[in-house]
Amino acid sequence: MSFYSKAKFLLSAPDIRHLGPDEGVEVAFAGRSNAGKSSALNTLTRQKNLARTSKTPGRTQLINVFELDESRRLIDLPGYGFAQVPMEMKKKWQKSLGEYLQMRDSLKGLVVLMDIRHPFKDLDQDLIQWAVDSDLPVLALLTKSDKLKSGKRKAQLLMAREAALAFCGDVTVECFSSLKRDGVVKVEGILNHWFGLIAESEPETIIDNPQ
Repeated sequence: MSFYSKAKFLLSAPDIRHLGPDEGVEVAFAGRSNAGKSSALNTLTRQKNLARTSKTPGRTQLINVFELDESRRLIDLPGYGFAQVPMEMKKKWQKSLGEYLQMRDSLKGLVVLMDIRHPFKDLDQDLIQWAVDSDLPVLALLTKSDKLKSGKRKAQLLMAREAALAFCGDVTVECFSSLKRDGVVKVEGILNHWFGLIAESEPETIIDNPQ
């Protein structure tokens, strides 16, 4: 059984003041509205309805916290970019997202999800550059990879990896498909390191209590 299948909903918060203690390890998932963030979380955790999915961009309005164990959590951040919502509400979401990224000490890694057909839009680049400037590792996940044929998919991945070099930081780029479950093992491997689940000297050793 995957460690991530143990994920369970803990709480939803409008801002960091309602998130609970800033301790342990958190890995956040962020992306433009309708980038496939909720579907990716559901695929990773082997749960169909852990994170709500919607065809309407901007459905995720709160910071959603999913507990893996006593000290590890997955964070589903509000979608950014285009959303069919009033500007005032959109600004509120952006503020809560910004506060979390800048002020949450337990944040140890950021997964930025982008549609493989439209990677590295301005807001994506801003988010990744902020993380790099904060010495935070980033996994740039090219979602909906099943939408492209193999040759085009490989070309997009190579192009995205080349573009990621410009950030001059710890930015890994991988393809992902919730539909075909492509990329799940690679995502788990990266998250395992961020969560302190794997001892560097013993790749297969699981550590129960990260410091």
